[in-house]
Amino acid sequence: MASIRREIRLAAPADTVWQAVRDVGAVHRVLAPGFVADVRLEGEARIVTFGNGMVVRELIVDIDDAGRRLSYAAVGGRATHYHAGMEVIPDGPVRCRIVWIIDLLPHDIAPAVAAMVEQAAAAITRTLDRPAPPVPAGSAPSAPRPAC
Repeated sequence: MASIRREIRLAAPADTVWQAVRDVGAVHRVLAPGFVADVRLEGEARIVTFGNGMVVRELIVDIDDAGRRLSYAAVGGRATHYHAGMEVIPDGPVRCRIVWIIDLLPHDIAPAVAAMVEQAAAAITRTLDRPAPPVPAGSAPSAPRPAC
């Protein structure tokens, strides 16, 4: 079985990022706009239309708020097995990382899926990464005066 593991480091609080990840019906608006063009919910599944036109049905396996972990499985298409999990891990009060792991078969589709993961990671970073604003001029502490 092929496995793809990707970490996405973000300058954003874990709770904020988790709210975007857990909103399984709004991926195209709050997590990866552009990479995902549309999402439609059907019972326990979501139908994802990617920016390249590909459509995938994903069963939502679990949304674990306590562990900040989403688990889903793609069904149909070229994959005979596709299970993925995204976990949001705090790195302090205003930083976090998403750990995204995908296990899939057959092996020969792994390079194409890995390329899509990279595109998704870039879209997620553009959407959620919020570096600290610059310190306005004059508000930084002044340097100590040299002793004379």
